[in-house]
Amino acid sequence: MRIRFWGVRGSLPVPGPRTERYGGNTSCVEVSSAAGTRIIIDAGTGIRRLGKELMRGEFESGKGAAHLLISHTHWDHIQGLPFFAPFYRAGNKLFVYARQRDDQNLRSVLSLQVDSPFFPVPFHKARADVAFRELHDGAHFEINDVVVSCARLNHPYIATAYALSADGAKVAYIADTAPFSDILFGQEFIAGPPSPHSLLSKTDHKILRTMRNQVVRLCEGADLVIYDTMFTPEEYRQTPHYGHSRPSDAVEICRDAGARTLALYHHAPDRSDTEVDALLASTRKEAKVTTPKLEIVAGFEGLDLALGKG
Repeated sequence: MRIRFWGVRGSLPVPGPRTERYGGNTSCVEVSSAAGTRIIIDAGTGIRRLGKELMRGEFESGKGAAHLLISHTHWDHIQGLPFFAPFYRAGNKLFVYARQRDDQNLRSVLSLQVDSPFFPVPFHKARADVAFRELHDGAHFEINDVVVSCARLNHPYIATAYALSADGAKVAYIADTAPFSDILFGQEFIAGPPSPHSLLSKTDHKILRTMRNQVVRLCEGADLVIYDTMFTPEEYRQTPHYGHSRPSDAVEICRDAGARTLALYHHAPDRSDTEVDALLASTRKEAKVTTPKLEIVAGFEGLDLALGKG
C-alpha cells in the first residue's frame, strides 16, 4: 500500500514562499493498494494536481476508476473537486463516500458549490460516471481489496475518520477533530469559546469518552496515523471552538492505539515552513517522554510512503 500526500493545509490554500516545502494546498491524500485500488481521501485543492497526474494514465482514455472518501463537506475538503480533471472525461468512474447528513443528500451538497453564479460548469455536466454512498457513524465496508472503517469525530457539523487496511498494512486518517474534552460538537458551529468555568454535562462527557475510544480503536495497530494538528497549545486556548487539535492530542491517541508513525497534518494556513519545522521538533521532543517508539513526521505535498506488502 502506498500513501501520497497532495494537500496538507487546513482552512484555505496558501501558496507562496513561506509554504514552499510543506505546500499550500488543502487536504488530499491518495492511497493505492498493490492490487491497483485507488482511494482518495478528501478533495481539497490538492486533488487538482492529483487529477492532472491521473490523466496521464487510464483516466485520459476514460477507463479509470477511483473512490473518494470525504471526511466532511467544509470547503477546504471539497473545494478542489470541480477542478478534478478525470471528473470531466466520459467513461471514468468516481465513487464518492461521506457521512449521511440529516438536511441534504451528498449529491446536492457537492452540487451547491458549483451552482451559478459561483462556477461556470454545473455538477450535472460532469461526464464521468459518479455514484454516491452515504455512510453512518461506525460504518465498515470493503472497496475491492481494501477494508474501510469509520468513526465519528468531534467537529462542527460532524466529520468522519477513516481507517484503510490492505496489503498487511493500515493507515488512519483523522481530520478534522477537536480534542475529546471541553466541547462536544454536533450539527452546529459554536460561535465563541466556552466560558472559563463552564462544565460539560455527564451525558456530554460520556459521549466524548465513547467517541475517543472509537477513534483509538480505529487507529489501533496502525502503521500510519494522519492526524489534525492545526493548533499549538496557545492557539487552542484562544479558539477551542474551531474544532481542531494539538500535536499532543494526536500523540496521546497514537500512544493508546499502539500506532507506529504519526503524520502531523492540516497545518494552519498561517504556519510557515520554518514554524512547521519547529512544531515537528517540539512534538518529537515531548513524545520521547511518553511514546518513545512513535515515529513522527510532518505531512508535506509529495510525501510518498510505502506500507506493508507492495
